[in-house]
Amino acid sequence: MATVLKNISEIRRFFHRNEDPIYFISATNFNLLGLDEWVKNFKYICYIDCYGGKHPNVFCPSEQPHAEFQSIEDINNYLLQHKEVIDFIKRRGGKPKFVFLMFDEETERLSKELGASVWFPKAKLRTSMDNKIETVRIGNKAGVPSVPNVLAEVKSYDDLKKTCEKAGIGHDLVLQSAFGDSGHTTFFIKNEADFRRHESEIIGEGEIKIMKRIDCRGAAIEACATKEGTIVGPLMTELVGFKELTPYRGGWCGNEILATAFPPKVRDKARELTFKFGEQLRKEGYRGYFELDFLIDKKTGDLWLGELNPRITGASSMTNHAAFAHADAPLFLFHLLEFSKKKFNLDVDELNARWADPDNIDGWSQMVIKHTEDSVDICTAAPETGIYKMKEDGSVVFDRFDYHRRAVESENEAFFLSILRPGEYRYEGADIGILVTRGRSMTKGFQLNERAKKWIHGIKQSVDGKPLPTAQAGPELSDPAFKIL
Repeated sequence: MATVLKNISEIRRFFHRNEDPIYFISATNFNLLGLDEWVKNFKYICYIDCYGGKHPNVFCPSEQPHAEFQSIEDINNYLLQHKEVIDFIKRRGGKPKFVFLMFDEETERLSKELGASVWFPKAKLRTSMDNKIETVRIGNKAGVPSVPNVLAEVKSYDDLKKTCEKAGIGHDLVLQSAFGDSGHTTFFIKNEADFRRHESEIIGEGEIKIMKRIDCRGAAIEACATKEGTIVGPLMTELVGFKELTPYRGGWCGNEILATAFPPKVRDKARELTFKFGEQLRKEGYRGYFELDFLIDKKTGDLWLGELNPRITGASSMTNHAAFAHADAPLFLFHLLEFSKKKFNLDVDELNARWADPDNIDGWSQMVIKHTEDSVDICTAAPETGIYKMKEDGSVVFDRFDYHRRAVESENEAFFLSILRPGEYRYEGADIGILVTRGRSMTKGFQLNERAKKWIHGIKQSVDGKPLPTAQAGPELSDPAFKIL
């Protein structure tokens, strides 16, 4: 008779003794950083080598000719067809399991050819859940309210005005198309001139989410829907649109995790709504890891559902490294458990109560640093991955190589994960890397604090570039270049 895992220590032991190879396949290993230390036989297969070959569990094949990548799915499909990757997986044997940040039906087909199982809900289901309009509907069923909105096709500015008058949501609006990254498919519209600017991206796009504009603050929370119930992580702040970090207005550029970022009432409400949403996702046939963005009204403190990401995200490494994750287990371990078909019993209410305890949340922040200038050149120097120190005069120096975030001991140290490499194009919006520090990167008023600005400046100082050869007009970059996190 199959044994049933009865508590956290048995779950941890189960993964420490895991025999089946599990692979995270993506552009970088950032989203599931450190998971290889919880799960035996867990390896990363990456396109970008952030570690210069020094990470024992990261495999990066040599560069082969390929069509220009338009998405992370393209990168993954390239990797799965790469002879070195296929040989690596075959050589290690067993029954391989694959996890991805992004994948499509082609990825599923290639995985099947390699005899691997994809440990996520089907791409088709993820795509339908990822639709911002579908999210509103799931939220409504779960009793998780969205900002006052109307879902409608927009044919013209007059048509938009009529729709909004009928719905009683005024004329100061935020429009979102069904799919897409924050900052790229979100349009702020107050008048006809604003509408004209984005007309081509709105008309003919089918049903669009038209929201009343509120003065709000973004927050993110990750959770995992399991057969025993939905396990909920901590509420994180979001860094959005800071010009020092990203050229995209409204573009996500980091998170903070700390016990006191939001009043207890807001934290408790966010957890309660996330649990409800997860329970509804289970009814819809979705299981495993997901993330919700909430919008918190600055005036009233009301919480509104922003969007659903049915996957791991750029914030996942924050959730999976929090103090409670080290005390119990990272949230992603429960995702793997759900797909392993191993029987387990878990008191989800007790676990959620423990994870809600402020003592189980320590203060960290991460900043995604992009090239923010409107220029293109070739990178000649970039900071390498490792631990950096801030000197008393505010300058930043490389201290030592490391791939552990926990090696950061104080607020004058930081872990940097390098993405941009010498020889590559440096263009507006190109990722330079991710900086992880202890403590906050924002003030109480949610602006970048001075320390964060010094860190950003210090890292950017060590990036250098040279002009393009005159024969080259610059790369044909898809605009905007897709984000790899």
